[in-house]
Amino acid sequence: MAEKIIMFCRYYVLLLVLLPYRTLQFFYHKLSFQVSRASNLDAAEGVENHAPIELRPSSSFITDSEIQSEFAHHAPGVARMNNGSFGCCPASVISALQQWQLKLLCQPDHFYFNELENRILESRYKIKDLINAEDVDEVSIVDNISTAAAIVLQQTAWAFAEGKFNKRDAVIMFSCTYGAVKNSIEAYFSRAGGYVIEVPFNFPLNSNEEIISEFRKALEREKGNGRRVRLAVIDHVTCMPSVVMPVKQLVKIIREEGVEQVFIDAAHGVGCVDVDMQEIGADFYASTLYKWFFCPPAAAFLYCRKSATYSDLQLHHPVVSHRYGMGLAEESFWVGTRDYTPYLVLPSAMEFVKRFKGGVEGIRKMNHDAVVEMGKMLAEAWGTNLGCPPDMCASMIMVGLPSCLGISSDDDAMKLWAHLRKKFGVEVRTHYQAPKDGEVVLTMGYVRICHQIYNKVDDYYKLRDTINQLVHDGFTCA
Repeated sequence: MAEKIIMFCRYYVLLLVLLPYRTLQFFYHKLSFQVSRASNLDAAEGVENHAPIELRPSSSFITDSEIQSEFAHHAPGVARMNNGSFGCCPASVISALQQWQLKLLCQPDHFYFNELENRILESRYKIKDLINAEDVDEVSIVDNISTAAAIVLQQTAWAFAEGKFNKRDAVIMFSCTYGAVKNSIEAYFSRAGGYVIEVPFNFPLNSNEEIISEFRKALEREKGNGRRVRLAVIDHVTCMPSVVMPVKQLVKIIREEGVEQVFIDAAHGVGCVDVDMQEIGADFYASTLYKWFFCPPAAAFLYCRKSATYSDLQLHHPVVSHRYGMGLAEESFWVGTRDYTPYLVLPSAMEFVKRFKGGVEGIRKMNHDAVVEMGKMLAEAWGTNLGCPPDMCASMIMVGLPSCLGISSDDDAMKLWAHLRKKFGVEVRTHYQAPKDGEVVLTMGYVRICHQIYNKVDDYYKLRDTINQLVHDGFTCA
């Protein structure tokens, strides 16, 4: 018996030890061949030679079962209607990510010194084409919108310190500006002596004209008081409450009124709305690639228009590393040793998008139509209203909650958000909308529902039935 045990250990244990090593070695050599082949093709054709995205023939479009397979890693039994917060990543893109990570870990020196720069440059070229930028030097890879906001706003702090801006020069923004961006404005602009103009955002809304009118009034009032407005910060799609902003009209007003710079926070940009830098005309535009374009977190970009990039503005990455002073795109490419692989899978995400009829435009339309339909269904079931007309939403829409739930503060909304997620497996953002002075409203609580390609109608039925059950049980946020 002892001899059999010894023989078993000699053969099988050795096999079990060597198998992972041989498997890793196999994948490494396979990846080396594939990436080397791609590098050779790039060298032959030139990195700049990027053809427009070609859509597949109708016979090869992705099927419903293939979509579900791509997202089979999602937690079962959870109704995910909060894609706008953290996005999603299909299995094919995750596989590409893991291959790049394996290549990094197998030979870090080769990856960092021989592969990374060209691969990031390739992603930057693809972003340039995707957003219709004029030059690849206008595109810098960053982690997220917070990093992009810091880049834009820290140069205003230096402008105050160097006497280019005067104390009480202003930045203008809407009251619904994302909290992290507001904090950047406080940290860089206000602390340096700047003044913040906060434009009221009177939600719920009936038309774009309400937004435009409030913005114009605030701008004209402050200019009439002799204040110089240096920077405008606006969203392309607001976070909470969620509305597609009339960015082209707002940028036009900003230019007419002589505001020097405009920064557009487009966390919900690429993959959610149409993005064209030549049409929008902003100086700075930052969008994520992980919320609505199927990349893993954290991958995003900051567009800086040529006139801003080549002016005397001091645009630097907030993390100072070896490439400081070589231009923002170079500084952003290298911020020290870290995992850069989420930036490298953009080509794989674009291949995934091509599998859909109409490509990214087709996905956007499908998501918009579905979220409007589900929003109307929920509003009817709860006897409430939508937060804005359908043409003012993209892949997210606000739906009023029954007033008997007693949402009367931001804390109440946060508690309901956590309660739905933890007790019922319903992931959806909740929002408290304070009434205007003297206004009496029944609906102060809203949900922001999102639609992405993996969602099913049952997700929204689960939300509907959960809220109805809470109402039936007499639940209140109190």
